Amino acid sequence: MTKTLRAILAGVFSLIMALPLAAHEIRPAIADLFLENGTFRMEIKLNLEAIMAEIGSGASNTQESPNAGKYDEFRAMGPGALDAALDRDAFAAKVNVLLDGEAGNARVTEVSISEIGDLELVRDSHIIVTGQLGSAKELQLGWDTSYGEIIIRLMDESNDYNAYLTNGAVTDPISTEGATVISFWANLVNYTAVGYYHILPLGLDHILFIVGLFLLTTRFKPLLWQVTTFTLAHSITLALGVLGILVVPSSIVEPLIAVSIVYVALENIFLAHMSRWRLMVVFLFGLLHGQGFAGALTEFGLSTNNIASGLIGFNLGVELGQLSVILLCFALVGFWFAQKDWYRQVVVVPASTVIALIGAYWVVERVGLA
Repeated sequence: MTKTLRAILAGVFSLIMALPLAAHEIRPAIADLFLENGTFRMEIKLNLEAIMAEIGSGASNTQESPNAGKYDEFRAMGPGALDAALDRDAFAAKVNVLLDGEAGNARVTEVSISEIGDLELVRDSHIIVTGQLGSAKELQLGWDTSYGEIIIRLMDESNDYNAYLTNGAVTDPISTEGATVISFWANLVNYTAVGYYHILPLGLDHILFIVGLFLLTTRFKPLLWQVTTFTLAHSITLALGVLGILVVPSSIVEPLIAVSIVYVALENIFLAHMSRWRLMVVFLFGLLHGQGFAGALTEFGLSTNNIASGLIGFNLGVELGQLSVILLCFALVGFWFAQKDWYRQVVVVPASTVIALIGAYWVVERVGLA
């Protein structure tokens, strides 16, 4: 049994260590929507290479897709070559436009692609899509499910609407004449999905931190104390960050989040039981992770008329994501092996070593030394 488990851990080690080096996260596109002079305009920030390679949202990163090679080819192209390879008409055809419930049209009017830059990083491109509103009173927008997730934010002083769309969904009807204010509960559901998505599949660093908490003890009460402390801490700085009261630059936050992963993993290796200072350390690191969550939520955008529901929903989604990680750990490892005499030697120490190595790599990478 232990030989088999060691082999599994070795395979997991090899797989995870490859991810930071080669994989690019599949992130939702973000579109700012403007309604003016009888037209709509969407200014979309997106990973254009992932869409052109038809990777979609089925994978959490580019290397999980069978089209990873195609993605890498596009990522290596200069702006002019990538623009030339883009079929603008085909792209526009997959933008779903409904005017009073009837199909409308869109066209690509501008494409802006950054220089190649560091190939280990995702390159953001910008595409502007426009269309005529005609006499329509209501507009709905989205795009084909093969393009993955998209966040659409209505940018208008009188209107207030943010939508997180998956599986080819379209927005709720948006008035072309008056204010459209999303309800508290609809916004709560929207941002719960955004928060969950930020953990699974996007939040590998947060996932590894939670796994690190799980590994030290599989007993329910100590684990509950750790997770509750972490939740309380990141909820505080998430709210402060989004409200602009406390904003720490990502250049500081992201390396320190990686440090938190290393610390928790090393403590798992050298301490067999939870130390008296563990909860204090978890709280302090939770404050850091909350700033990381705040940065993500700020990028997605927060509906100004529903700040409370957005914050509650996002935090709820994060907690559901963390709970999913813990339940998965129990299902895969804890339930079967936690009571074995060799559990610490065969599972906790090797897995924590893997987590520490990944965290250490991220520390170096995020301070710009890699």
